[in-house]
Amino acid sequence: MHPLDNVIWKALSTRQAEFAEACATARTFIPEVTSLAGFREPTAEGYESLGGLLRVRETIALFLAEPHQPRVGWDLVHGDRLLQMVCDNGYFAAMGNESESDPEIIELSAADSAEMIELTALTKPGPFNKRTHELGTFLGIRRAGKLVAMAGERLKVPGFTEVSAVCTHPEHTGHGYARILMTEVMRRIRSQGETPFLHVREDNVRAVELYERLGFTLRVVGHLAVLRKIEG
Repeated sequence: MHPLDNVIWKALSTRQAEFAEACATARTFIPEVTSLAGFREPTAEGYESLGGLLRVRETIALFLAEPHQPRVGWDLVHGDRLLQMVCDNGYFAAMGNESESDPEIIELSAADSAEMIELTALTKPGPFNKRTHELGTFLGIRRAGKLVAMAGERLKVPGFTEVSAVCTHPEHTGHGYARILMTEVMRRIRSQGETPFLHVREDNVRAVELYERLGFTLRVVGHLAVLRKIEG
């Protein structure tokens, strides 16, 4: 099995086990960190184990190899085709995009959590909660004191770190902020001897094009399933 197969389960079983809540063959991140969850296999046992970690009406997000099939006790809130992309040579591609005119990059912390949540709620790059920043380094750009763009790290498995929460306020697009921030996040991941990867919805064409310019290539097409538990 490739390290990026079943990546949420792998992260919660290895480098990010400290953030895990576990029940038999399923694991979820602590809700204040993120709503992502995984199981060893998408079987009846896996879903039963997952249900043991949730309250009725609580939602979680899964990355699946195949489209979610209806199951008793669960509602599909949302589903999408999801691309998993890996950057084997992106460090070198990204370094060529540096410029002296690029804005200052700041490292974000718990003190910035409320602004990070506000920005991600507006731009919807994926689930982001008040402790998501604990998963890794998050970088941002401010304009007139306001956080207008950010990018950071999310899932981590041996040898790989995910680039995530890439977003720019709609009033500040067109300045290359996503490229600038991703370049630095990728540089830091590479400096640790790891390979950057990411997930993106297949229909987010502009984002896919940016990621390809930074050296990311498609590894697999998967499926996002946001599920709500509807039975106890």
